[in-house]
Amino acid sequence: MNRIAAGEVVERPASALKELVENAIDAGASRIDIRLSLGGTELIEVADDGCGMSPEDMALALERHATSKLPDDNIEHVATMGFRGEALPSIASVARLTLESRVRGADGWRRVVDNGQMVEEGPAALPPGTCVRVETLFAKVPARRKFMRTARSEYAAAVDVVKRLAMARPDIGFSLEHDGRRALSVPPEQSQPERVAALTDRDLAENSVAVDLERDAYVLGGVAGLPTFNRGVADHQYLFVNGRPVKDRLLIGAVRGAYADVLARDRHPVVALFLTVPPEEVDVNVHPAKTEVRFRDPALVRGMIVSGLRRALDGAGHRSAQPVARDALSLWQRDDAANPVPMTSGAAHRWGTPRLFEQRPSFTAPPMARAEPAFDAPPASVSYPLGVARGQVSKTYIVAEAEDGLVIVDQHAAHERLVLERMRRALDGGRIASQALLLPEVVELDEPACDRLEARFEELGEFGLDLERFGPAAVLVRAVPALLGNGDAKGLVTDLADELSAFDQALSLKERLDAVAATMACHGSVRAGRVLSVAEMNALLREMEVTPHSGQCNHGRPTWVKLAHGDIEKLFGRK
Repeated sequence: MNRIAAGEVVERPASALKELVENAIDAGASRIDIRLSLGGTELIEVADDGCGMSPEDMALALERHATSKLPDDNIEHVATMGFRGEALPSIASVARLTLESRVRGADGWRRVVDNGQMVEEGPAALPPGTCVRVETLFAKVPARRKFMRTARSEYAAAVDVVKRLAMARPDIGFSLEHDGRRALSVPPEQSQPERVAALTDRDLAENSVAVDLERDAYVLGGVAGLPTFNRGVADHQYLFVNGRPVKDRLLIGAVRGAYADVLARDRHPVVALFLTVPPEEVDVNVHPAKTEVRFRDPALVRGMIVSGLRRALDGAGHRSAQPVARDALSLWQRDDAANPVPMTSGAAHRWGTPRLFEQRPSFTAPPMARAEPAFDAPPASVSYPLGVARGQVSKTYIVAEAEDGLVIVDQHAAHERLVLERMRRALDGGRIASQALLLPEVVELDEPACDRLEARFEELGEFGLDLERFGPAAVLVRAVPALLGNGDAKGLVTDLADELSAFDQALSLKERLDAVAATMACHGSVRAGRVLSVAEMNALLREMEVTPHSGQCNHGRPTWVKLAHGDIEKLFGRK
């Protein structure tokens, strides 16, 4: 019977490193120390404090296709990362490999294999455990060596391998040293969130939610970053199946689908998901390196990931990633004593110390913010997470005072999200209510666009949009979703026609709910440039506090930011 041996594929230093670290994990190590030189092209060393091997086991481990991890001759039930030593002969055939190991209570032993030839064997002094040293990988195989990338690229791949394996096992301590410099170090016995944050971004702990979902024998856990805590590339997505790091298209697609309506298309979430399934429900031997898996029920797995992530993100409420960038703080301007504002000698003579507006003779425009008479006592800001509205700036930004700082809200982005969530709730009830137009509006489009809309008239009606064909190149708008109020009907229909052109005709609009509802919500939200009363501003803040995903707009940008008291004090030199 043919069997897949992962060690047969030693593509680059990172793949060899992966096999060695997995062997150390399977040996029951509590600490694994790694040393690399020139990205692993010159040296890979992995030392662990695991169970170790006897001289007889070491000899067997260096034989091809020798394994001691196959239970009852059933490859599907292998619970370890791999087969003990299966990679060692493959690595030893293309490099100089030194294997040292010691079982507790016995003496250590050492074997050296140089490109497939045994060159040395004898006693070795080392603590209990195993140390594997791989030197000059592919040095005698120039055809393989020339296809290796630069040392920097190989090092980056090696770091990614170590991070993923360390993330899968927070109970094990890991250290990585490259060319004499400590590049990574995590202690043993960490919690899963602590380990994920330590290996990705320290700020993730404060800008993430826990994922926890169980369906029968399937269990999903992990950490999901808030949509506003995102990256420009998808290299901060870590997925694990039964403790194995995998890069599976199904899982990656499920993550993307879960964030589809809260994240811009060119941004990517930060997530670490750990899926546990019965061994017979997943095939981990699809790929020699075991980086891909095949599920018996892929639809169940995808649905579980999407549901788990969305439920976790729904629980985040109005939260948003809130780090205040240093460069943003530096844009705030102040007059320092070292750089006084110039003033005329006449002004200094008349008034002594100049007044603020005399320092700014060119400032003539009235302030854009305003206050209203307060007949009732203003509410205390301590009662509300997003504070109490104190004014409006540039008819676009709501300024609110919270207990712990100053909150600035983008009124259009925030209201856009609120309208989208209202539409979702209405659709869950079956149909969005319509509001008839007093005078139907004619929208002229090209004929193909009208055809696309006409094919979806019935479905659009469920969204509260009542359309009728009006000649070959126009449609008549008779009613719009009541949630949108008196919005721009023409702009809405035009944008929907554009959206439909990008849709797969096999998909229903409900399957593309996020795109359709987001387009409608954009047209029904409070626009920048609209003056709001203090009551309207506070109503918006209160609704944001109880609405899921209100911390980011429909495109993944934050709807509000906070300037903490400490940041304000820094601006005035108090800290």
